[in-house]
Amino acid sequence: MADPGMSVTPYWELTFDADGDVDASERDQLVAQVTEQGVRDLIVFAHGWNNDRSGATALYRRFFAPIPGLAPKARIGYVGVIWPSMRFSDEPIPDFPKPTATVAAGALDEDTRRALRAVFPDRTALIDQLAGMLDRRPDGAQGLAQFGRLVRQLIDGERPAGVADTEEEGEPGVFTEDPATACQEFAEALASVQGPEGSEGFSLPNPWEGAKELLRQATYYTMKRRAGTVGEQGLGPALGKLAGAAPGVRVHLAGHSFGGRLVSFALRGLPDGVRTVKSVTLLQGAFSHYAFAEQVPQAPDKAGALKDQQRRIDGPLVCCHSHFDQALGTFYPLASRLSGDDRSCVGSEIAAVLGPEWGAMGHDGVQAVPGTARLDLAAALNGSLPASGCVNVDAASVVCRGGPPTGAHSDIVHPELARVILTAGRIT
Repeated sequence: MADPGMSVTPYWELTFDADGDVDASERDQLVAQVTEQGVRDLIVFAHGWNNDRSGATALYRRFFAPIPGLAPKARIGYVGVIWPSMRFSDEPIPDFPKPTATVAAGALDEDTRRALRAVFPDRTALIDQLAGMLDRRPDGAQGLAQFGRLVRQLIDGERPAGVADTEEEGEPGVFTEDPATACQEFAEALASVQGPEGSEGFSLPNPWEGAKELLRQATYYTMKRRAGTVGEQGLGPALGKLAGAAPGVRVHLAGHSFGGRLVSFALRGLPDGVRTVKSVTLLQGAFSHYAFAEQVPQAPDKAGALKDQQRRIDGPLVCCHSHFDQALGTFYPLASRLSGDDRSCVGSEIAAVLGPEWGAMGHDGVQAVPGTARLDLAAALNGSLPASGCVNVDAASVVCRGGPPTGAHSDIVHPELARVILTAGRIT
């Protein structure tokens, strides 16, 4: 078992690389020990964006802490999934330490540069070029065009096949359209979430104010696709091996942000016949709300990449969402639209103007899956949570804190959300 400083026990970690390869010694230790420890219910949690193992384990330590008190007689084990993702250091996490270094608006601080180099180890020189341009802000459209070309180079080769959210999904137009236009749109969106909407005297910001957002979304795009690969190629098979060795252990998957995508794609990677996954809980899931759709509304001949995968759960798929999540309500739809969608918008109007095509799970829940239940958090915790199928839970009553640019996206450390996992898994 890993990390003696963890708030719960027994606790294990499973570490995956970008291709989904698992640390075999960690996996084998979990498989060997979970039965020895008398575990009946195993909660497997995948983080979203974190810059290192310590950040991920800090999240797990705090999120898991209330669970033993909430279910004191349950025989629960815990797994923290560690996978290569990253977070820009200006993205606030409520109640976690804030960075002390200050840099000019739109520039990259050293922590973020270090995180980028760790995630893209073969692109160090390119990252330094991007950081230098954000510092200098060369005049004219040519400078932004060059910046856009460098961003495109960063993500080239980082798009594993077969892990799109829907069959109709292509490469987001934000990486193929005119970089000056993309940066201007991001600058306007950023200005709208940083100040009162509709305020008098609003003027178009400098497009370089949005250049950092273009780079941010490029890293998100990479993390999103990588999460699918790690889930399907890594976690799913690892859970299959666990099921073979400990078939009586009930597994409950949970994931935050891209970690929600990771645990969802793990369902697609489960070996045939495995029925040990008893619940899946998504906390502010950063992937398409049509991922489980039988038919994508704007393309009825297409389906979500995870169509019917919720049927592999011997229990419910619970999607917690909040309209206070600016990362998913404002920037996700703006960055996810495909080439050719030229509708323009600002601030909270983005989701409405672009339409539901580009919405995210953590903003408005699972869409286009017949029979999906909709509850508020109080109802979900008071006995109304269905025992199977897709369930959307409006968690805005607790997921509501956080500043720009991501809003409440990382405001997930609440005992109420821990209770959702226990309720979904019928852990008593």
